[in-house]
Formats: sequence, C-alpha cells, structure tokens
Amino acid sequence: PSRSTTMSYSSFGSSGSVPPRQDKTQMMDQVRSQLAVVNAQELIQKMSEKCFKKCVTYIGTELDRRETNCLSNCVDRYMEAWNLVSKGYSERIQKEHGM
Repeated sequence: PSRSTTMSYSSFGSSGSVPPRQDKTQMMDQVRSQLAVVNAQELIQKMSEKCFKKCVTYIGTELDRRETNCLSNCVDRYMEAWNLVSKGYSERIQKEHGM
C-alpha cells in the first residue's frame, strides 16, 4: 500500500501523541451514537421477525383484524420487555462501576 492510503497512529497528532481529551470525548460520543443506531436496528429487525412469525398466518394484500391486533400487542410486549431488560442492565452496570 502507498503511504497516502496507509493511516498510522502518528496521524492523530504530532510525533505520535494521543489526541486531546476533547477529541477522545467526541470520538467516544460518536461510537456510542453508532452503537445506539445498531442496537435500534437490531431491535426492530428481531421484533419484526418474531412478531411476524407469531401473528401473520397468511400472506396477502392486507392484514386482517386479528393479525393487526396480534402485531400491535406483540410489538407492545416486546418493547416493554426490551425496556425492562435495558433498565436492569443499566442499573447493574452503574452498580458495578460505582463499587
């Protein structure tokens, strides 16, 4: 590879120094945001698969009332469970880091 396409750690600052704290904070915020997007996409994908498999019995041009109600309830329950697990996980992480 040519030098222009190769990235080294020294490109972050003079003489290979570590980026300033603000740059690290911005980078971590960006990573957190990207992880949140990935988690949301995964949540939607899994919820869609599970609720579709559970509720849709016939693939047609529209959903019947039973399928619509089932999907609505399934999504509600899935989100409730997701939020409960997320809250418990967050509390656990906070306790572990607080000790």
